[in-house]
Amino acid sequence: MRTPLLSVLLMLSLAACKLGPNYVRPEAETPPAFKEAKEWKPAQPSDAAPRGPWWSVYNDPILDSLEQQVAISNQNLKAAEAAFRQARAIVHESEAALFPVISATGSAQHTGSGSRGIGRTGSQFTVTGQAGWEIDLWGRIRRQIESNVATAQASAADLANAQLSAQALLASDYLQLRISDQLKKLLDDNVADFRLSLVITQNRYRSGVAARSDVASAQALLDGTRAQSIAVGVQRAAFEHAIAVLIGKPPAEFSIEPKRYDLHVPDIPVAVPSALLERRPDIAGDERRIQSANALVGVAIAAYYPTLNLTASYGFSSPSLGSLLEGPNSLWAVGGQVAETIFDFGQRAGQVEAARAFYDESVANYRQTVLTAFQQVEDELAALRILDQEDAVQRNAVKSAQEAVQLFINQYKAGTVAYTSVITAQTTALQDEQSQLNIMQSRLLASVSLIEALGGGWDAAQLPNEDQLGEGREVFP
Repeated sequence: MRTPLLSVLLMLSLAACKLGPNYVRPEAETPPAFKEAKEWKPAQPSDAAPRGPWWSVYNDPILDSLEQQVAISNQNLKAAEAAFRQARAIVHESEAALFPVISATGSAQHTGSGSRGIGRTGSQFTVTGQAGWEIDLWGRIRRQIESNVATAQASAADLANAQLSAQALLASDYLQLRISDQLKKLLDDNVADFRLSLVITQNRYRSGVAARSDVASAQALLDGTRAQSIAVGVQRAAFEHAIAVLIGKPPAEFSIEPKRYDLHVPDIPVAVPSALLERRPDIAGDERRIQSANALVGVAIAAYYPTLNLTASYGFSSPSLGSLLEGPNSLWAVGGQVAETIFDFGQRAGQVEAARAFYDESVANYRQTVLTAFQQVEDELAALRILDQEDAVQRNAVKSAQEAVQLFINQYKAGTVAYTSVITAQTTALQDEQSQLNIMQSRLLASVSLIEALGGGWDAAQLPNEDQLGEGREVFP
């Protein structure tokens, strides 16, 4: 009869009501389209976008290799992964409260009576198994499990968001490192041109057709540009060190060889704003925290109702260890306890009020995260659109400045203009070329930020469900 009774009680516990509000995902104001996307020309159709990791749009095998090391070696991600495992363990702990707690005790006692060794002595041996079980009539335990599951899912989303942030930071640092390589090449190319200009002025000075000031001006421009080229190394080294830390390596053990880099800004498909609610891990994390807070309201309300605890014990007691487990020495007991708080002077009411306020706070945080996400996407779309226009104008400026340099050099050779005109034209051309490179850097960084703002290809369907959390199997690679 014990087994059927146990099954009946378990079914009763699981079929009992759950107090508190059932979770309904709160509304978040969502525009039908991004304002800044009207003039943005993403890849058409979106199916043409590269498959696989989001950073593959940059077509760089070195970047691909580095990004794959972030999830494995980055210490911040390891900390986030440990936090997720902790949240998952709490789910296991709370689920165990649905079932009886079974324990066992054993004792041996030797007693005597009388004095001076004259009297009676005896022994008593006891072994007993106990079981205690809180029947979850009002759903307090199940609401706590619901809260813990949602918290674990939020922790999983936090881990995904930390991973996306680290990947985006690595991509930004890597692209800036390559921009530094391009800047150094630009400066070195200009150093070569300015060295040639110095030779021309020196020859003209020796021939008596140029002033000594022309030679000094040419030398100053050459040396200043060489100094700029050397200074690029400071910035490049900082980016290289930052990348090393992101992949979990000491900077002393890591290096990236300079190389000529094909700088291009990828086309990035942009979905409708409502898709962000499912594709941003930070939004998904805040949404899961709302359900966790909602379930805690039910936990607080359940405190108003009585608790039912069942207890049972079965064992043996005998003065002889050899006959301890014989039938006549068996002992058993069953019982139950109902407990209800009559007066608590507002403690439970305060707990319910606090739980509801925490829920409201979670909803507000969620909606603010959604708004911030929309802002970030709009910002980066605007940046890419405006920078693209600026780049087109700047390219014309560079072309014109380079033409001006050649014209002034020819006129200087012909003796029709002063060398100050050549210096001015060369300086302007170099500044324009540097500005063009700065614009490209801004466009590349905006593209990374846009991909990050769009969620980097993540989807809320990747969050572990309750079964996965309960089984304890690996959820993330």
